[in-house]
Amino acid sequence: MNEFLGTFFSLDNIFFTTIIPFLFVLTVVVFVHEMGHYLVGRWCGIGVREFSIGFGPELIGFNVRKGTRWKLSAIPLGGYVKFMGDMSVTSDPSAQETHALTPEERRGAFHLQPVWKRAATVFAGPLANFILTIAVFAVMFTIYGRYVSEPMVAEVRPDSAAEEAGFQPGDRFVSIDGTRVTTFGDVQRLVSGRAGDSITFVMLRDEQEVTLMATPQLVEQEDALGNTIRIGVIGVVNNQELGQPRHIEFGVGEALVEATKETGHIIARTGQFFQRFVAGREDRCQLGGPVRIADMAGKAAALGFEWLVQLVAMLSVGIGILNLLPIPPLDGGHLAFYAAEATMRRPVSERVMEMFYRVGMLVVLGFMLFVFWNDLFGC
Repeated sequence: MNEFLGTFFSLDNIFFTTIIPFLFVLTVVVFVHEMGHYLVGRWCGIGVREFSIGFGPELIGFNVRKGTRWKLSAIPLGGYVKFMGDMSVTSDPSAQETHALTPEERRGAFHLQPVWKRAATVFAGPLANFILTIAVFAVMFTIYGRYVSEPMVAEVRPDSAAEEAGFQPGDRFVSIDGTRVTTFGDVQRLVSGRAGDSITFVMLRDEQEVTLMATPQLVEQEDALGNTIRIGVIGVVNNQELGQPRHIEFGVGEALVEATKETGHIIARTGQFFQRFVAGREDRCQLGGPVRIADMAGKAAALGFEWLVQLVAMLSVGIGILNLLPIPPLDGGHLAFYAAEATMRRPVSERVMEMFYRVGMLVVLGFMLFVFWNDLFGC
C-alpha cells in the first residue's frame, strides 16, 4: 500500500505532471472565452440559462439568483454559454419555441435582440481570449522586462541563403518587405514563418542602403519546451559585440503597449501560418491537438509556473483566432451570418443556416480528427 501511494503521489506520476497542468491551462482559456460571451451578453440584456466549463454530463453545479446554472461538466475539452431563447444549433428557434417564452424571457431572448447585440456577444469570446493574452504578456513584461539586441549581421553562414544573396558581416537590417526593423528579434519574427518565400531586405552598409533578395530555408529546431519546430532562416548570426544585447524594463503602461504589439504579432503570424497551411506550404506536423497541448503543459509546468502561464497566453490567442474562422458552428460562422443579416436587413433563412452548419460541423470534426491523428500517429 505504501509503495502504491508513493508511486501515485510521486512527481513522475502523469496525473500531477501532465493532466493537472493541462486541465489548468485549458480551463483558464475556456473560462475566459465563455466569460467574454457571458459578460457582454448580460450587458446587452440577454438572459443566460447555463454557463458550463466542459461538455456532457454535469459533475457539479449551482444556480444563482438571476437564474443561471453554473456547472462543471465531464468532458473538459471546451465549454459553452446557453442564452435564453438560444435553443437550436442555428440560434434561430422555431415559432413554437418563441411563443412558449414569457414576456420577460422575450426581452432577454438572444435571437430577438438587434443584430449588433448578438454580434457583440459572439465576438466577445475571442476578444476575451486576446485580452487574456495581452494581460499575461503585460504582467510578464512588467516583472521581467525583455532582452533585445541590435539588428546586426555578425556572421554569414556558408552555403546559406544570406551568403547567396550577398549579405556581409557588419550589415544592419533596416526593413524586411517594407516593415521597419529595430531589433534582431524583429528579423527572426519576420523571417521564421516565410520559408520558401522571396523576401526583400533593405540593409545599411557603410552608411548606404542596399537592397537584397533572399529566400529563407526551412530548418528544424527545438523550442524552449523541447518541441521540434520547423522555421525559415536565411543564415545570419548576431553576436554580443555587434548586437549589444541589453535588458529593457517597462512601466505598467509601456508593458501594456508592448504586450498589445506582441499579441498582434502572434495573431499575424498565426494567420500567415494558416494561409500557408491551406496552400500546402506548411508542415502538417506543426498542428497538434489536446494530446500535444497536454504534453506541452506538462513540460511548461516542469520549467516553472511562469512558463505555464505563458502557455495559457499562447493557447488563448490561438483559440481566439480559431473561433473567428468563418465556419459554423464557430463564433466566426455566426458573425458571418450576422454580417449577412445586417447587409440584407433580414435574417438568413433557417434552411440556409442549417446547410452551412452541417458543412461547418463536418469541417470542424475533420479538423479535430486531423489534429488527433497528428497527436497519436501522424508525426
